Amino acid sequence: MPLVMTQAANIRDEARAPSIQKTRVFVADSLMNSQLIEAALKRSHYKFEVNAFAAGSDETFRELDKTQPEVALISSKLQDGPLTGFKVLQLLRESESKTSAIMLLDLADRDLVIDAFRTGARGVFTRAHSMNDLSKCICAVHRGERWVSNDQVELLLDLVTRLKPLHITKPGGMALLTPREHEIVERVAEGMKNEEIAHNLKVTEHTVRNYLSHIFDKLGMSSRVELVLYALSR
Repeated sequence: MPLVMTQAANIRDEARAPSIQKTRVFVADSLMNSQLIEAALKRSHYKFEVNAFAAGSDETFRELDKTQPEVALISSKLQDGPLTGFKVLQLLRESESKTSAIMLLDLADRDLVIDAFRTGARGVFTRAHSMNDLSKCICAVHRGERWVSNDQVELLLDLVTRLKPLHITKPGGMALLTPREHEIVERVAEGMKNEEIAHNLKVTEHTVRNYLSHIFDKLGMSSRVELVLYALSR
């Protein structure tokens, strides 16, 4: 089954010339699989500098932290267990690493695909697809895009349709917010990203994220869209 990326412009990927600069890729899988993937990527007409690694989740994260690759391909199954690759994803997210992660799955299992994205993966790739597709996946994720296959899109769309509609909670909850939190809400409603809010208010992005977390807790919501709807409903 062909793969698709989440932005329409990426349909032109076939026509794009490979970048001269090599993309630094880290592969974490079993020893044999890591070596096979490394060899295949090095033969690709795309330019990759590959570091293959086979170990448990803690060792894998430490190596990732040390090498700081641009893209990490992490198998869900590492030496210390069948789902320990998810631990590496979680550690990467908590460390605010700039490495973009791709979760490698044996099968497009609905729950595993969803959990991979929820844990911070920028793409999910299954072993049913070709090495050529894997090269495209790595390049797409390196460009800051997300990568999902057609069958995974179906799973994600099915999940979205089952979610509860966005709702506005705790009427009058704005009274619970501090003056600074009000400023954050106003800028979110204006469409500003965290980086822009941080620059505007002369604080760090980390501080903005903390404020948003407190705001969500106070207002009983979990997404930026809900916050915008709430602000616009006042």
